Amino acid sequence: MESELVLFLLQVLRISVPYVLTSVGAVFSERGGVINLALEGLILAGAFGAAVGQHFSGSAVTGVFTGILGGLLVAFLHAFITVTLKVNQIVTGIAINILVIGATRFGLSILFGSSLNSERIDGFAISSVLLDPIFLSAVAVVGIGHVLLFKTPFGLRLRSAGESAEAVDAAGVNVDLMRYSGVLISGVLAALAGVFLAFQQHSFTDNMSAGRGYIALAAMIIGKWTPIGAALASFLFAGAESLEMWLQTGWIPSQLVQALPYVLTLLVLAGFVGKSRAPREIGVPYEK
Repeated sequence: MESELVLFLLQVLRISVPYVLTSVGAVFSERGGVINLALEGLILAGAFGAAVGQHFSGSAVTGVFTGILGGLLVAFLHAFITVTLKVNQIVTGIAINILVIGATRFGLSILFGSSLNSERIDGFAISSVLLDPIFLSAVAVVGIGHVLLFKTPFGLRLRSAGESAEAVDAAGVNVDLMRYSGVLISGVLAALAGVFLAFQQHSFTDNMSAGRGYIALAAMIIGKWTPIGAALASFLFAGAESLEMWLQTGWIPSQLVQALPYVLTLLVLAGFVGKSRAPREIGVPYEK
């Protein structure tokens, strides 16, 4: 019984990594005033970059860097369209998700001769998720993210850009630069989540983000736009997903079990979203 509990907890930790990284990244983007519905695309870009980087270099470290580069490029595109061109942020996020899904399918066909999956990659050769460098990074990101957001001048300026961009501009701080920074941080962390997925599954598969970006967005809202709160909510969803896997062999109908993480997301959001206050100027383009 104890060994099964340990296995269950390790599984929860493993599943939580993409949610923690992506939700904490989303906190930075939205605290700066930019709605980030492009999380699915950022995860996919990171996973695809990791698979391509390690496949052609043979190095997991190279895969990490190419994955992060992919996320940065997509995040920069999102920031340019929403912050510089001031296009609707929700529409932009959805459009970027669709774009990345199509682009990764095309890339798979060109590089691997298949629109469904890449060649096998090794990822990190580790015996436990507790030793995985990306898992350890996710743990560190929560604490570092909290300090950066609430204990530094950068964090104060970023949060102010999402609350009152006019006041930030009047204080001589570049609002666009702060908002770009938030989106790019979100891109790095969501891409790292994609790298983790690719390394865990030892390949890139079509649309492998599988809704994790949207669940991470829900975790961020439940966590009240704070890194620690988002991480705790991510563990909740990871627990539900892990429980789904353990219950699939039982007497409960498989369709009901598979819907468990999404039902939990809706129920928790229904209970918490009214009690959470979003940054006041989130989604509002700033005009001098």
